[in-house]
Amino acid sequence: MSETAAMAQDAAGAIGPGRLVLVIGPSGAGKDTLLRLAQAACGEDHDIVFPRRVVTRESSGHEDNVALGPDEFRRAQQRGDFAVHWEAHGHCYALPLEINDDIRAGRTVVVNVSRTVIGALRQTYANVVVVAITAPPDVLAQRLAARARHSDGNIAERLSRSVDHAQALADVTILNAGSAEYHGRQLLRVIRNDGWQE
Repeated sequence: MSETAAMAQDAAGAIGPGRLVLVIGPSGAGKDTLLRLAQAACGEDHDIVFPRRVVTRESSGHEDNVALGPDEFRRAQQRGDFAVHWEAHGHCYALPLEINDDIRAGRTVVVNVSRTVIGALRQTYANVVVVAITAPPDVLAQRLAARARHSDGNIAERLSRSVDHAQALADVTILNAGSAEYHGRQLLRVIRNDGWQE
């Protein structure tokens, strides 16, 4: 599987003062579920932004992305429409360039990304927090099987990806094996910078 990243560079150096909260973790960990719960809890807070990813696959009940065909995606990339883009599992992903304006305005931007872009994002943005969301292997397998999304590809291959490596990159790890509401509140505390470092 090929995963590459490219960044839109900022001439003034690291982009801030807002925070960039990066959510990573294996397929089936429940990232989208916890992100939806956190986003609903932040509905009235205009200083917290959950941008929609651009992906070369259709939106689904599991992910509300902006769908582009491969050619459209490539043209948008060439125009410089993306803050970051990467490839994973046969699809192209990107975050819209507008996140830079939000971060410059002091907002918190919360995004689900591939762990392969973390290094580049840490260099580009001044305030980055990485949250790894994971679950035990048997739980991951059950969730992926229940999801049965054709674009997930080979489930065994996806589960073989290194969970330990994702956790090593993280500032915070959430083991999402219990109540989604409870773990959603854990994520919300990180997003709001509310005592998660204690």
